[in-house]
Amino acid sequence: MNESMRCSIAECGDQVLARGWCKHHYDRWRNHGDPVGGTGRRSGDAERYFREVVIAYEGDECLAWPFSRSSNGYGQVWVDGKVHAVHRLVCEEVNGLPPTPEHEAAHKCGKGHESCCTKAHLVWKTHAENMADMFDHGTGHRKLSEEDVREILSLKGKLLHREIAARFGIHKSNVSHILRGKTWGWLANAQTHPGRVSS
Repeated sequence: MNESMRCSIAECGDQVLARGWCKHHYDRWRNHGDPVGGTGRRSGDAERYFREVVIAYEGDECLAWPFSRSSNGYGQVWVDGKVHAVHRLVCEEVNGLPPTPEHEAAHKCGKGHESCCTKAHLVWKTHAENMADMFDHGTGHRKLSEEDVREILSLKGKLLHREIAARFGIHKSNVSHILRGKTWGWLANAQTHPGRVSS
């Protein structure tokens, strides 16, 4: 199954129905307001954990968000019927509102994709500053060459999207876009139909 079609709830892996969730987790969201609701957790547990654990935590180790996560690993919480990125809420709580709407909540630890929500690790940065940090942490997306893209195309059906992404240091959504021809489409077409010249 295409990785982008898998449920975004950690360790689920079932096919997506809606909102990035499988039918099981989508039904839980509709019934409980949380895609992991009704599994021994009470309504409001995530909000209480945010206040009583995340905001109260004074340590410097990464504190992983134990509830719902986005498809790229970032913690998320439902508040007033809307999904919010936990790390951004934490950054607002600790550092105030962002200097501009374009500022991002950046992880000094480089572990946002592992759902870190430690308040001491979060600061406001511009997108360019955040991307520079990601490269420093080894989690940024590097620029692909034509040769890289040809190799990615040759791996279609041989490796999972996440395996290709790890090999090239890019996000699995980039792999999906390349393989579907949404990016580098001319190269994908040339590789699929060698010798054909587009007009």
